[in-house]
Amino acid sequence: MIDIRCHETKAANGAAAAALGAAAIRETIAARGAATVVIATGASQFEMLEALVALPDIDWSKVTAFHLDEYIGMPETHPASFRKYLKERFTGRLPTLGAFHFIAGDAPDLDAELARVNALLDAHPIDVMFAGIGENGHLAFNDPPADFTSTVAYKVVELEERCRRQQFGEGWFPTFEDVPTEAISMTVQRIVSARLVVLTVPDERKAEAVQHVLEGPVTNMWPASILQQHPDCHAFLDRAAASRLTKKPAATNM
Repeated sequence: MIDIRCHETKAANGAAAAALGAAAIRETIAARGAATVVIATGASQFEMLEALVALPDIDWSKVTAFHLDEYIGMPETHPASFRKYLKERFTGRLPTLGAFHFIAGDAPDLDAELARVNALLDAHPIDVMFAGIGENGHLAFNDPPADFTSTVAYKVVELEERCRRQQFGEGWFPTFEDVPTEAISMTVQRIVSARLVVLTVPDERKAEAVQHVLEGPVTNMWPASILQQHPDCHAFLDRAAASRLTKKPAATNM
């Protein structure tokens, strides 16, 4: 069952999500001396990341981080590059960060790049997963019908039209045709292996997906619905994203 928390504004929502994740990072470092986190990208994560990098008392030197996905063939200099996004909003703000393992979607040998990042993540069980939900219910770039069975860490996936239209609609690309059709994505099984999952999902355009993912059946046609089976998953929604839910969230700040 997913714990649902709602807030009036995106800023408050992002701050609450960051606080929960940060507490888990601190606790993990205190217990084990190190922590592994996964950082999501996209417009939904702006406020969460802004809050997370500003929080005190996290020994980032003991944190190893990964990201969820990257477009195939995209250079780091492209405005839509997730490496560029993360260097501007996360790693560039944390000079003491222990390590961040980026996915090179434009690597000349994709098989070698997959082998490299898979080996790295295989060696780092995930403590805290920061993620979002796509307008089509995707989790990372696992679009419907998503593969719920693959156990590798990362794989090449095809991006379906609604996913690509979301990327265009958020302003990352000048035309729809410019949106790539393939990406390297962390798999569903590796995402759900995380000890804690923190979902940050603002905006009315996500309301349909939120309803299906949080209240509908578990189905690979709404991939993030699998998180209903996760033992420690928390969804942070603003009022607009929660607008289609039929059940009042257990915890609210609205």
